[in-house]
Amino acid sequence: MIDAFTADLVRFAERLADESHRLLGRAATEAIRIEVKADNSFVTETDRAIEMRLRELIKETRPDDGVMGEEYGAHDLDADLVWVLDPVDGTAPFIAGIPVYGTLIGVSRFGRPWIGVLDYPATGDRWVGVNGVFAEHNRVAVRTSRCADLTNALVTCSNPDFFQPEEYSLLARVRDEAQYTLYGGSSFAYGMLASGRTELAVDSGLKPYDIFAPAAVIGGAHGVMTEWSGAELSLSSPGQIVAAANPVLHAAALKLLS
Repeated sequence: MIDAFTADLVRFAERLADESHRLLGRAATEAIRIEVKADNSFVTETDRAIEMRLRELIKETRPDDGVMGEEYGAHDLDADLVWVLDPVDGTAPFIAGIPVYGTLIGVSRFGRPWIGVLDYPATGDRWVGVNGVFAEHNRVAVRTSRCADLTNALVTCSNPDFFQPEEYSLLARVRDEAQYTLYGGSSFAYGMLASGRTELAVDSGLKPYDIFAPAAVIGGAHGVMTEWSGAELSLSSPGQIVAAANPVLHAAALKLLS
């Protein structure tokens, strides 16, 4: 059970997801205009339009909250609640028509991941969670895998091209220990970890808007998500992220990543 305040915020987060679902689903059927940002990542008009709309709704409904988004920066990060937005997570898959793209809506409470919604209009999948409380996939409760042996674990990595050479060598240590490693699932892989389909995710080069919503969902499903150092995630986390189905696997991964 969650209190009324939390329930209201979850409902509003899902209202935002409904709006992004509509916009992103419609955009997927239209011609896509692509730009390349300074960091060589892709951006489209859809990324900007969705984030602008979500910010408008937050300003109308929760004007005292902070916001951090991929396309339009951040304000009031010292607020108790900060909305952490990735309007199109997986912009490259979106452009390519590979259906692992979606919108990530996170809520940070006192600087830590608290509420998360992961919405994927191409597949009809949505994960919702409150860190340490619950996680659902399409309204059905989910929990992470109980596998505690890394040699039997299925690992995901969004894109090893985001890794520095010294980071890649540490990823290779995990890959060589695990049963199998999959690449390219974007944030969809985090939803599958929460649902117990995979056991470990190792990523680098990410930003808070890539990880806060997944961290809340994974935490609500009994999983663990931290920096490679083991430090808690924050709005200034450096981008080296490890998510695990349980504390035993998390400890094993941290040992290899240290």
